Amino acid sequence: MSHDSLPLARITPERRGVSLSGQPGLRRILTPRQKAAVIVRYLLVEGTSLPLSSLPEHMQAALAEQMGQMRLIDRSTLDDVVAEFLSELESVGLAFPGGIEGALSMMDGHISQSAASRLRRMASASSKVDPWERITALPPDRLLPILSDEAVEVGAVMLSKLPVAKAAELLGKLPGDRARRVAWAVSMTGNVDPETVRRIGAALLAELDNQPPRAFDTGPVERVGAILNVSPALTRDDVLQGLEAEDAGFAAEVRKAIFTFVHIPTRLNPRDAPKITRLVEQPQLVAALTAAQGKAGLEEAAEFLLANISQRLAQGLREEMAARGKVKDKDAEEAMNAIIGAIRTLEATGEITLITPEED
Repeated sequence: MSHDSLPLARITPERRGVSLSGQPGLRRILTPRQKAAVIVRYLLVEGTSLPLSSLPEHMQAALAEQMGQMRLIDRSTLDDVVAEFLSELESVGLAFPGGIEGALSMMDGHISQSAASRLRRMASASSKVDPWERITALPPDRLLPILSDEAVEVGAVMLSKLPVAKAAELLGKLPGDRARRVAWAVSMTGNVDPETVRRIGAALLAELDNQPPRAFDTGPVERVGAILNVSPALTRDDVLQGLEAEDAGFAAEVRKAIFTFVHIPTRLNPRDAPKITRLVEQPQLVAALTAAQGKAGLEEAAEFLLANISQRLAQGLREEMAARGKVKDKDAEEAMNAIIGAIRTLEATGEITLITPEED
């Protein structure tokens, strides 16, 4: 689209040269904010879709306020602003993400956790930063304690600011009575002013940032379960018995986290069986399937795998199993652990999803 086809460019020659306020006279030099408003207006007239909602709210407000103050821009000024904008774009050699959060994302893994926490606290203390942008981006497990422990009014505000899907997920993880109280408290948020919501977000963000960094990415249940997954069966049973004597609740959680060869039929989706057999070397696969024959629990797992892969491959494996002969206990344990390792690898990369005991 040419300049002449733009509504703001179809200004008669008599009207050209008007000032920013709309009065005849010499043109004023535009400020950077005014130039930004001109570029946005120009692009919107051209029909360009601008992701302005991705900007911080204070920048969106400042842009809208500036556009509300402006009236007419003469064609020469428009041409100068557009030319300057294009020139700056062409001269850009390196772009930075903008803002503390963008910088921290880019430098993740390159600076210490303590330095990152201090920078986040500095950013959240600024009145120009919307704390809810960071809060809504946090994973559900970081936000759940707020809904569980804070006042229901605070939980209701947070629930209202979160995306609907994440809010529903968090509400579903709360005990029934607590979930009902938080949901009811949402009805009292209709008259809460924006500044109060911002202050609540800033307080929650400060509390989240003040939490000490965790040395481990996973919880104790997951770590113990992962260790016992690949431990010999005798060691695993002995440890679980000891855990039950010391802490029955922790032992029950660990049992849920454990995934061994016998759990394959109940926790692996049948359509994922071919992915497992492709990832495990065939000699190990044959050894594991052979060793499982005639043993309760293990044989059911072996037959589950054979029944859910191509019949041609299953027949070839059965023939190799028949020729394999007896498998030593140590070799059988290693082969079964290789299969479990493949399942865990695919789960970690998101290629498969295991059925949890509750779902089952």
